[in-house]
Amino acid sequence: MSSLSIEIERRFSQDDFDAFARLSGDDNPIHVDPEFSAATRFGRPVAHGMLLYAVFRGLIFRLMPDAQQVSQDLMFTAPTYADEPVRFAVDIKVSGSGQAAATMSCTRVADDAITCEGAAQLSARPAQR
Repeated sequence: MSSLSIEIERRFSQDDFDAFARLSGDDNPIHVDPEFSAATRFGRPVAHGMLLYAVFRGLIFRLMPDAQQVSQDLMFTAPTYADEPVRFAVDIKVSGSGQAAATMSCTRVADDAITCEGAAQLSARPAQR
C-alpha cells in the first residue's frame, strides 16, 4: 500500500464566495449577504460547502489525475469565513488493486478548528465506456 499527501493554505475572499454563488446558482444569503449573515449564529458570511469540496477534489486530481471518484462523505463541523486562512489536507492510501481511500480536512489556521472533514473512495482504473 502506498501513500500520497498534499497540503495547501488558502484564504477565500467575499468575492470568491460571490463568484461561486454566481457560477453555482447557490445565492443563499448566508454566503453572500453580510447584513443577513450578521444576524445568524455565524455572524458573517460562510463559505459554500461545495466550494470547499471543489478544493479537495482539485487536490485529489493533483495527486491522482486518472482516478475516478466512487463516493464521498463530508461533514461541515465549523464555519469557514472569508479573509481567514485555512489549510486543506488530503491523504490518499492506494492499494495494489487500484482502489484508494482519501481522507480530507480543512482547518482554520487561527485556532486549528476543523471546518470540514471527510473521506472519498477512488478507483485508479479507467472509467468504462
